[in-house]
Amino acid sequence: MNSREKIRKIFERNSSGETGFWTGSPHPETVELYKKQLHVADQEGIFQYLNDDCRHVPANAVYLHPEGRPPFDTTAGKPRLSHSQPGCFAECTDLGEVAKFPWPNPEYLDFDGLLKEIGNHPDKYILSGLWSPFFHRVSDFFGMENYFTKMYTDPEIVEAVTDRVVDFFVVANDRLFAQAGDKVDAFFFGNDFGSQLDLLISPEMFEKFVLPGFRRLIAVAKRHEKKVLLHSCGSIYKVIPDLIEAGIDALHPLQAKAANMDAVTLAREFKNDIAFVGGVDTQALLVHATPEEVKEEVGRLRGLLGPNWVVSPSHEALLPNVPLANVIAMAQAARE
Repeated sequence: MNSREKIRKIFERNSSGETGFWTGSPHPETVELYKKQLHVADQEGIFQYLNDDCRHVPANAVYLHPEGRPPFDTTAGKPRLSHSQPGCFAECTDLGEVAKFPWPNPEYLDFDGLLKEIGNHPDKYILSGLWSPFFHRVSDFFGMENYFTKMYTDPEIVEAVTDRVVDFFVVANDRLFAQAGDKVDAFFFGNDFGSQLDLLISPEMFEKFVLPGFRRLIAVAKRHEKKVLLHSCGSIYKVIPDLIEAGIDALHPLQAKAANMDAVTLAREFKNDIAFVGGVDTQALLVHATPEEVKEEVGRLRGLLGPNWVVSPSHEALLPNVPLANVIAMAQAARE
C-alpha cells in the first residue's frame, strides 16, 4: 500500500490501522534551516527524508490578471496594515455599490503550472484547491470590527459581499477539479474563525453568514468526488457538528491547546464522523519537548484519534523554533 492509498483509507474512515504522516507546510525560514541540517536541496528533499505521505499543492498563483491586479483588492490599492483597517465596504449601505465593484474574472485563471506540479507526486495523497478564505476576504472588505458589527446593522450588505467572494471561489475550484480529474484527492481549504478560547463570532452568526459559503464550496468538491479537508485554527468546537453536517470528511489542524480542541474531547464526540489531521501540539510540545516525549505524545494521540488519523502538527506552518529532531521523532512515531 503506497502513501496515497493509505491516506485515502483514512479519509474514508476505513483505515487498516496505519496512521499517516504529513509534515505540513513549514515556514520558509524553517525550510532553509532544515535543508541545511539535512543536506538536501529543497523542501521536497525534506518531505522525502521524513517519508511524508501527503503533498499540499495549493492553487496560489493561478489568477493572472493582464494588469497584475489581485482577485480581491479589498482596500482599493492601499496597503493593508491591520485586520481592523477599513476596507472598500466599511461604510457601504447600498447593494448597488456591491454590484458595481470590479469582482474577479474567472477567465484570468490559469492552472497549467499547478497541474504540472500535482503530476509530480503520483504516489502521494494530493491536497489542493484554492485556499478560498472567504471569511477573511469579506472581513478585509469591511475591516474586522466593521464586519462583525454589520452582521447586525447591515446583514444584506454582508450577505451580498460574501456571495460575490464565494462565487469566485466556487467557479475557480470547479474549473480546477474539472481539469485535474483524479490527480487531486482532496479539496483542502481554510478559514480561521476560532481564537484560543472560542469562536470569533457567535454560532448563530456563523450559521447565518459563514456556513452557507462552506456548504457551497463543499458541494463543489463532492460534485467532483473529492474528499474535503477543512482548516481552521483555534477553538471551533461549537460548530464542528455543523461542519460535519455540511459534508467535511476531515478536520485540520486540531489546535491542541485551544478550548475543547484536545484529543480526548474530539475523539469522544466526533471520531465516528470525521477523520483527523494534526493535533501534535506546536505551541509547547514540539518546541520544548525531547524527541522521546514527542514519540510518547504521538502514541497517546494515536490511542485517542486513531486509526483514522494523520499525524501532523497542530499548525501546519512549522516555525524555526521547532527543532528538526522533534519533527523527525514525530515522523518516526507515525510509522511505529
